[in-house]
Amino acid sequence: MMRNLITAVAALLSSSAIAAAQTPFGFEPIATLEQPWAMAVLPQGGFLVTEKAGRLAHVTASGEVQTIAGAPRVTDDGQVGLHDVALAPDFQASGLVYLTWVDGTGGGALHLGRGRLDLEALQLADLQVIWRAAPMGGNGHPGAMIAFGPDGHLFLTSGDRQLGAPAQELGDKRGKILRLTADGTPASGNPFADAPEVWTLGHRNPYGLTFDGAGRLWSHEMGPRGGDELNVIAPGQNYGWPLVSEGKKYSGRSIPAHATRPEFAPPMIEWTPVIAPAGMVYYDGAIFPDWRGSLLLGGLASQALIRVEVDRDTAREVARWDMGNRIRDVAADADGQVYVLEDGSEARLLRLTPSN
Repeated sequence: MMRNLITAVAALLSSSAIAAAQTPFGFEPIATLEQPWAMAVLPQGGFLVTEKAGRLAHVTASGEVQTIAGAPRVTDDGQVGLHDVALAPDFQASGLVYLTWVDGTGGGALHLGRGRLDLEALQLADLQVIWRAAPMGGNGHPGAMIAFGPDGHLFLTSGDRQLGAPAQELGDKRGKILRLTADGTPASGNPFADAPEVWTLGHRNPYGLTFDGAGRLWSHEMGPRGGDELNVIAPGQNYGWPLVSEGKKYSGRSIPAHATRPEFAPPMIEWTPVIAPAGMVYYDGAIFPDWRGSLLLGGLASQALIRVEVDRDTAREVARWDMGNRIRDVAADADGQVYVLEDGSEARLLRLTPSN
């Protein structure tokens, strides 16, 4: 029995060593934050990081954490608070920074605002709300992710707030992906005359949003009990929630699959069991050349960094690396450095370093 135990332990240690050797990176801690939610890499170095309770932090290139004054008042409750942060496409000239947050009673409403960053004064000046979800209310996460398209338009995810039905109602901004101008008004050329902000509908909790090198928009969203999704976002498409899903209701009751309703766009990838995806970036950098043309996703329940290769017609998960902690966001800078943001109290902002 002892010999069998020793053999089993040796095999486990050997497989662990192989797994470690196959991980193509190490990491360097940069800073520690409290319940961080999203990050934006500053072109001059350093980061802006949102913390759920309402702090906007400046993390310097050397790892000092400074508070930026002028962040909005937020409702920090359950899954809501201060969420995404994004730089305007012309940030180096304009200094404009975009934030999303939830505030208000009865579950509150998703807000989108922008202000002008002054790093010398550590101030976000003239913050203005430029868009607000209507109607208000709900219990779940609001989506709240921002991506700027190649044409400068702003895309915003708005979760269904665990209500389901609003995702199929064009007049309700919940459960949608929106296409706006940089000042928050409906962009021209959107597909629905009666809902001028809406780009797509039928979403549950779209919690990752990024453009790839070909200009395609990708989003992932958390499923209910199973059925996390990765989708290519095309104008006017309905992605089916809550009428179809590859997951089940939390009660265990079934939901019709996408295959039963071909009028709804099916996911490119579905994950059951769930990975609980969070944050996403398209990578085309030089530091990790094997990752070019990939999406990098954070995993909460899966505590992983996940790489998905995408091309014109397909997407496939090709690697899942155990990070030992829930991963809230992923970002890359112009040089190809990759950064991951852990979730929770005393969460670390990490820089990935190539293993060879």
